[in-house]
Amino acid sequence: MIEKLTVVFFIILFLLLGAYLILLPWNIFYGVGSWEQNYLLVYIAQKTDLPMVQKAVASNWVRGAVTGLGVLNIVIAFWEVAHFNQSVQMLRGSDYKSENIKKSEPENRTEH
Repeated sequence: MIEKLTVVFFIILFLLLGAYLILLPWNIFYGVGSWEQNYLLVYIAQKTDLPMVQKAVASNWVRGAVTGLGVLNIVIAFWEVAHFNQSVQMLRGSDYKSENIKKSEPENRTEH
């Protein structure tokens, strides 16, 4: 039971994180603030005396990369849904390994 809940929470985590990473760089969440003017980014740019950091993060290339990570998270979540039973068995431990070994080994039949 714990293994199933773990996999379900893992799936939910990846779905939410993926949605957040897809939408955040494009300012779809109103009230969160501007992607290129967030506090942490301004702080890093001021402390390092590198204003180019702010320009680089504001570029569409970085936004696209972050969105790509979000898409990857969504794909991982759907993969986990498709392989739910396999993931649960892997979390349960040694039963999974012995079942796979038995399935992969051909039966040795000797005819006399």
